[in-house]
Amino acid sequence: MKMPHAWYLGNGNVQIMPVQRHRPTSRRPHWIIILICLVCVSLIGAYVYPPHRYSACYFFSSSICSPFTDWVPPVARVLTDDEFASQVLIKDILSAPYKEPKNPKIAFMFLTPGSLPFEKLWEKFFLGHEGRFSIYVHASREKPVHVSPLFDGRDIQSGKVVWGKISMVDAERRLLANALQDPDNQHFVLLSDSCVPLHNFDYVYNYLMGTNVSFIDCFWDPGPHGNARYTEHMLPEIEEKDFRKGSQWFSMKRRHALIVLADNLYYTKFKLYCKPGFDSRNCYADEHYLSTLLSMVDPTGIANWSVTHVDWSKGKWHPKAYRAQDVTFELLKNITSIVENYHVTSDEKLSQSPKAHQIRQKKLKPLQADRQVL
Repeated sequence: MKMPHAWYLGNGNVQIMPVQRHRPTSRRPHWIIILICLVCVSLIGAYVYPPHRYSACYFFSSSICSPFTDWVPPVARVLTDDEFASQVLIKDILSAPYKEPKNPKIAFMFLTPGSLPFEKLWEKFFLGHEGRFSIYVHASREKPVHVSPLFDGRDIQSGKVVWGKISMVDAERRLLANALQDPDNQHFVLLSDSCVPLHNFDYVYNYLMGTNVSFIDCFWDPGPHGNARYTEHMLPEIEEKDFRKGSQWFSMKRRHALIVLADNLYYTKFKLYCKPGFDSRNCYADEHYLSTLLSMVDPTGIANWSVTHVDWSKGKWHPKAYRAQDVTFELLKNITSIVENYHVTSDEKLSQSPKAHQIRQKKLKPLQADRQVL
């Protein structure tokens, strides 16, 4: 058995052994430690399982919740199987190298209830440029009667379209599916039966083919006709901060057309939960689906405005319709000279200062106009 070493002092004859000291047992405030642990657990729980709306924060008022989330480190949400598969597919489409065909074309897709009243005008627009465009007609009510040979045989198998319903998006996807079958189609333009071109074909072709973005009208609208249409049934894939609004009319690149056609996850959310009368609110998928989808998956790949001019200045459910007496040279000149586009949010009606709700000013050069009657 080992003995502790002795300390020798003086002449070495005296041995002094170390004395063992006993410290008094500390009285720790256990209740303080327990309280701190409970507070920490509560904070972690509030962060991991946050409320969907800031106004309903568990332990803090709405004025404190936002700063609180600013300094708390983010916790990655576990993706669902469908969400993970969707992200892999979209990433693969966006990262695919672009191979320009020998003869790139623009697909002009007409969404119409029947015959096209401006078919002759579009024929004049297309003549002389064969091989640089494709035409697709989706007639939802009756078989159209064509007066131009350029439109003969261009009807696709169509379905019923109801205003405000998901069937509007279904028709757009149906047009894209048909147009994507032609590998030469590199840009896809959605048009209505009341659309007319504002520039010649060369101008439109060079404008669209010379850009690397899609023209998708997209903006944040905090008003009653914007984010008030959002429902928490869209969680977890679509959060309210991602919900966007925009005009239906688009022109998009092939990569985005492929994403729209391949998407099932986000489309299903809008099909189930964005419709008139659902959850005590009226949501219209054609005004929100494309804007929300593409701003989520490729926000830098869209221009956030449309090249189709539509006059919403009346603030009604439908844009302004130009009658024959309204269509003058001065009107067309004014439309084609537009260089700025304002998004006016729907909460303008709640304010005495409408200009405060004009957001996202963008450069705009309309290529076609909707709601024209010549």
